[in-house]
Amino acid sequence: MNAMKPFIVLLAVLAGAPAHAALKVFACEPEWGALAQELGGGEVEVHVATTARQDPHHIQARPSLIAKMRQADLVICTGAELEAGWLPVLLAESGNARVQPGRPGYFEAARHVGLLEKPVRLDRSEGDVHAAGNPHIQLDPRNIARVADALAKTLAQLDAANAAEYRRRGQSFQARWAQAMKTWEARAEPLRGVPVAVQHNAFPYLENWLGLKRVAVLESKPGVAPSVAHLSSVLDGLKTRPAKMVLRAAYQSERPGAWLAQRSGIAVAVLPFTVGGSTAANDLYSLFDDTIERLLGAAK
Repeated sequence: MNAMKPFIVLLAVLAGAPAHAALKVFACEPEWGALAQELGGGEVEVHVATTARQDPHHIQARPSLIAKMRQADLVICTGAELEAGWLPVLLAESGNARVQPGRPGYFEAARHVGLLEKPVRLDRSEGDVHAAGNPHIQLDPRNIARVADALAKTLAQLDAANAAEYRRRGQSFQARWAQAMKTWEARAEPLRGVPVAVQHNAFPYLENWLGLKRVAVLESKPGVAPSVAHLSSVLDGLKTRPAKMVLRAAYQSERPGAWLAQRSGIAVAVLPFTVGGSTAANDLYSLFDDTIERLLGAAK
């Protein structure tokens, strides 16, 4: 009986030992929450601040988000001023020193890719102009791969006890992602050179990846809803430079694209834009599956 005592004591100690605490990740956008989950698995607990039905430029810094930011070990955001209207408030109000800019727990995805459309002149009267370049980087899967490489290293740095697991998951993701890209590029080959109009200039990375040719933007200025007069001028322009489809993100108003489609016969492709933007786009892989299928459908 006495021989069992050490075993019983050991069981009691193990039962009372605290479970491994998952790394708490605060993701500004759904794509980065999905990527953190891919790379972190059971070692991370991810909270996503926004949904695919929200404009990431304009989010309210709610108390619930401040509370989540206060608990975070890692904040993952796009950067490049995409969240300039709300992220600084969350960071300041949270008082969380671990995730302030410049600290290991603060991660900007845009810092790890080459940004397109850097403005030669900054003038806020021209609308939502981003000084660093266009921040909508997530619709080029090559950017996702670059961000994933940097993020896996950051996770390993912050949670050294599980560094080997983050490296393993990162390598596995890169191999599967590279194969998926080959499949997507082959499937999307008919889209190369297809002229498109866009409701908001949110798709340059998608256009660059697939070889789509942008011929018109429905907004008169970035982030400014177009007037009927401006849409009429876009319609006139499409008579000489026709588009095959109009692209808009799931979170954007349907009215401008519908107005143009009714008068031109051009199809509108409503793209998920990020994870959760359609019923089919429920992870990073299906985001690109669904995006390409919607583009092909509109091109027909």
